[in-house]
Amino acid sequence: MPNDSTRNIALLIDCDNARPDSIRGVLDELAKHGSIHVRRAYGNWKREGGWEDKLHPYAILPVQQFAYTKGKNATDLAMAIDAMELLFTESVDGFALVTSDCDFTPLAMKIRAKGKLVYGFGEEKTPAAFVNACSEFIRTENFVEASPENPEPKKTSRRTRSELRGDTELMNTLRTAIQSSEGDDGWAFLGKVGQFIANQSSLSPKNYGYAKWADLIRATEYFEEESKIPNHPHFRLKRPAKAP
Repeated sequence: MPNDSTRNIALLIDCDNARPDSIRGVLDELAKHGSIHVRRAYGNWKREGGWEDKLHPYAILPVQQFAYTKGKNATDLAMAIDAMELLFTESVDGFALVTSDCDFTPLAMKIRAKGKLVYGFGEEKTPAAFVNACSEFIRTENFVEASPENPEPKKTSRRTRSELRGDTELMNTLRTAIQSSEGDDGWAFLGKVGQFIANQSSLSPKNYGYAKWADLIRATEYFEEESKIPNHPHFRLKRPAKAP
């Protein structure tokens, strides 16, 4: 897998189940992971409100999809077909699927089975099946842009120490990642910890209000930190205090 600077990403947007005011944040986030060579948005532009104004400024290709039969979602099928074509015919290292629709779970699983990354972007209501099928899932509430109707968009507030410790999945993942990544000296380098988490789950620190895993780990106050080299933090489980 290429590193972040050379990774080719295909961005596919389900406009039936995505918010247009989050697209800038999605693109900014993906820029950290590679170059977005393919940008497509799927929907029926006769009824999709708000999306048309967002597509051209961000060089996103609109893919018109009519609802041929009432009650059937032709958009999902068109997006899945294009994803499969890209997967097998183009040099794509990762896919960004912008949707809150659980129907894309099999697609995400198929892409990952072929050794590609899947970045999922959706609202908090997104079913766990799709969230867990992604390599990383980020809630789009974090990316809502300010507007005259919504001058101060709501962002994910930072979880407190107690809230973080009360999240069993999160704490078990952090504990396992640090213990599995520790060296002979008992300390785990943050880079290895982050890679373990990425390999093991779809968790993202942004969904807890933190920009980086280091900030979130510190906030739990459950681990010890040591910076052997500047900007290269190491962590380990807190050791019991020695008896006097």
